[in-house]
Amino acid sequence: MTKIGIIGGSGLDNPDILHGAKDVEVTTPYGHSTAPLMEGTIAGKEVAILARHGREHTIPPTHVNYRANIVALKDAGCDVILATTACGSLREEIDRGHLVILDQFIDFTRLRHLSFHDEFAPHGAVHTAMADPFDASLRALMNDTCEQMGIVHHKKGTVVTIEGSRFSTRAESNMFRMWGADVINMSVAPECILANEAGIPYAAVAMSTDYDCWKTDEAPVTWDEILEVFKGNVEKVTSLLTKVIEQMD
Repeated sequence: MTKIGIIGGSGLDNPDILHGAKDVEVTTPYGHSTAPLMEGTIAGKEVAILARHGREHTIPPTHVNYRANIVALKDAGCDVILATTACGSLREEIDRGHLVILDQFIDFTRLRHLSFHDEFAPHGAVHTAMADPFDASLRALMNDTCEQMGIVHHKKGTVVTIEGSRFSTRAESNMFRMWGADVINMSVAPECILANEAGIPYAAVAMSTDYDCWKTDEAPVTWDEILEVFKGNVEKVTSLLTKVIEQMD
């Protein structure tokens, strides 16, 4: 039976969504994961939930130990990873509260560990294919489930991951739009890259919380506004993942 890893934030670390929840401390060759794994079951399926930024959201995006997080889930026996993320919209049609089932990323980070292979020897060069980084089967299941539940969503989207923790300048935001990015965040690219390198199918659902700063007919985004929209919609994302897990083999 498939064991599902979930990486997310607020709301997803609520033990009420898991039956028989227990915390499991994890140490990896890359250090500690950013939080203990919370393991239990949803609809009879084994699930391990990991809070990306720590349980109290104390770890900035640059300092998340992405390598330890992916290895922790792999060592826990997770066969797939479902991730959630808040994002800024770079498209008028992706409104606040809309979900985007990501299919591509642009990595604009600068300070992250992006590989498990700090050296190639003695086994030779390792270059991981990344043409289609998000698992097609998991994406299809997410899209189908959104339709079943009547959730407003976008079937695909390109996310640009920036270093943070600052938000974009207006020039950067417009540049990302010209590049073809649909949404922007600070975490998906390193996580997705490492999951692929580890051989774990990975899919991510992004929740639009704001319009970044490209939209000149409204004030630039603030963190407080992001939290307000996210908290107002977290139950929708949690319900989606629960329903997705119910339908997995």
